[in-house]
Amino acid sequence: MSILLSSPHRLEAGSLMSAAKPIVFVVDDDVSFGGFLKRLIEAAGWQSETFASAREFLSRPRALVPSCVVLDVGLPDINGLYVQQRLADRNDMPIIFITGQADVAMTVRAMKAGAAEFLIKPFKGDVLLEAIGHAVERSRAALDQQAQMQALRGRYACLSRREREVMALVVSGLLNKIVGSELGISEITVKAHRGKMMRKMQARSLPELVNIAAKLGPQIPQVLAKAA
Repeated sequence: MSILLSSPHRLEAGSLMSAAKPIVFVVDDDVSFGGFLKRLIEAAGWQSETFASAREFLSRPRALVPSCVVLDVGLPDINGLYVQQRLADRNDMPIIFITGQADVAMTVRAMKAGAAEFLIKPFKGDVLLEAIGHAVERSRAALDQQAQMQALRGRYACLSRREREVMALVVSGLLNKIVGSELGISEITVKAHRGKMMRKMQARSLPELVNIAAKLGPQIPQVLAKAA
């Protein structure tokens, strides 16, 4: 075995963001070593799944719980750095690289591409588990952000065409009177649409609405264009 154990690792208190137990994926063609890592990870309180090849791992359906990957760089079928490229849009699943050969250029490349950690064998058990802990929290935060964006999109989708128009003009800084002039409706009608829109978007103030619009970004004009 190429891993050295030290004192037992203790998990932090469970995050309120998600009640689901995180999954740690281990991708290593050394089946014995992969099994050892699986036992180590599960003893720390996480779920673990092992894969002997990159293709096997990449064919697994996406996990909708906090997760990370412990990935061997030198896999026989697909290089670990290529796997990282395939997962470039998966910021909710950080990668912890492991390798038996130190390569500064490879390490720099992996870290610049967003790797959570790059460990050279042999490494201590606590070092790996600490890296996993940080990666899982990154995953949890990314999933939480995705859920928030999905909720915002859902609220925005519930707005009527007129409410979307009012929102677009209000967040641009126009007063109700000017909004009414732009849309050809009365100021009182603008206030009514604005009130409904604010409630649906769950915005308690104009600054909060502006912040929501900034998060939605280009989706607002795109939806307006479709409604036109």
